[in-house]
Amino acid sequence: MLHALQFIATLCSAIFAGAALYINLVEHPARMRLETSLAARQWAPSYQRATWMQAPLALLSFIAGVGAWLGGGGGAWLMAAGLMAAVVPFTFIVIMPTNHKLLAPDRDLSSSETRALLESWGKLHAVRTGLSLLAMVLCMGLLCGA
Repeated sequence: MLHALQFIATLCSAIFAGAALYINLVEHPARMRLETSLAARQWAPSYQRATWMQAPLALLSFIAGVGAWLGGGGGAWLMAAGLMAAVVPFTFIVIMPTNHKLLAPDRDLSSSETRALLESWGKLHAVRTGLSLLAMVLCMGLLCGA
């Protein structure tokens, strides 16, 4: 059971980190090459679909990491789980206000404020990417060293 939990924690953190990295290195920079209103229109459905993928991955990685720690895998599994768990409050507390502003029905999608919000969103999302990459590297190191 321990090995299964370790594998699940590692797999989920890796998929999350890969998706987050893709967003920061490929999707968002490509989006930002568009005119602001088009970028904002593309961002909204992308954000909504990514939420349904990334939220369960973060949760599963966290639960499996805690399970691995409880199962005797060592405190580093709890640390990896904590890194993945940190993505959730960071998203709700720090990123969500920007998301709500971008999704506001009365937002002028072509405004310079919308462009600034999209630029800010990319930087904030990079923090999520960094947290998940740290968790993934830690999990992989633990898995390979086990």
